[in-house]
Amino acid sequence: MMLEFLWPWVFTLILLFPILRVSIPHFDRKRAALTVPDIGAFEFSSDASATWRDPTRWARLIVLFLAWASLITALARPQWTGELTPLPTLGRDMFLAVDISGSMNTDDMFIERDKVTRLESLKHVVEPFILSRHGDRIGLILFGTRAYVYVPLTFDVETVNEMLQESSAGIAGGQTAIGDTIGLAVKRLIERPIDHRILILMTDGSHNEGVLSPEEATRLAVESNVRIHTIGIGSDSSAQLGLGRRTFRFRGPPMNTKALEEISEKTGGLFFRANDTQGLERIYAHIAAIEPIDQDPEMLRPVKSLFHWPLIASLVLFALAWWVRR
Repeated sequence: MMLEFLWPWVFTLILLFPILRVSIPHFDRKRAALTVPDIGAFEFSSDASATWRDPTRWARLIVLFLAWASLITALARPQWTGELTPLPTLGRDMFLAVDISGSMNTDDMFIERDKVTRLESLKHVVEPFILSRHGDRIGLILFGTRAYVYVPLTFDVETVNEMLQESSAGIAGGQTAIGDTIGLAVKRLIERPIDHRILILMTDGSHNEGVLSPEEATRLAVESNVRIHTIGIGSDSSAQLGLGRRTFRFRGPPMNTKALEEISEKTGGLFFRANDTQGLERIYAHIAAIEPIDQDPEMLRPVKSLFHWPLIASLVLFALAWWVRR
């Protein structure tokens, strides 16, 4: 970080101060209205230089000079230049579509030795993936019976992760509207540049709700050049589903893996099956590899203009010089 001047050559104008001081005529406010010849004006005195020894006069000259120097400094356009900062790269536009239907409360996943729900496992794995996507625009769609854009496309990956961590299963309804979710993502991504439009869709069930069918939504995605990676989440073994204070034992909901495979295949993406947290981690590591973050960002030095400070100082000093002259 450093202080710089946009127009340093302006400082040469400081030399004008003595010229202006000598050339501008001086007016004595106490001069009489009627002037008559006075021989005293022609008398030589040993105190002729007393005026220059007047401390008030010198103080006024110093204040005027400082005011002039401050004005010249403001004209030189001082600015504070910061460290080189990488600009956000024009990377991928990526939506994460997360199933938050009631079945995502099924606790058939593990984080280390702790048994957790599918949604908790997903949050645990997706967090480092999101936070590593600096340079990409990331958006978040939550879906169940209905699909909602929870976070629009943004470079602020920390906020996307925070909003995902705060989401809970069941708030979007108990059904699974896969077709509408894809259609909503396509609608938002079609406004972005044609390259690198990506949707990662995570679900533990099958399409059973919504206006658009998965087939219709997939056709829209193909026409709009949206690449869709689908992830089926959940163990095939029996599990517990907590509903309020009651829990039920059942086998996980049927998942139409064939439909998810077709969605990915037709759009140029990949289908993954995650039976546990470790499998989900491997999936996201693979997605990070096939969808790398664009590097070599442009660098920029942030600049903060400071001209207003010496300008204010100049105005204050000129006002002070005027007040002293009174």
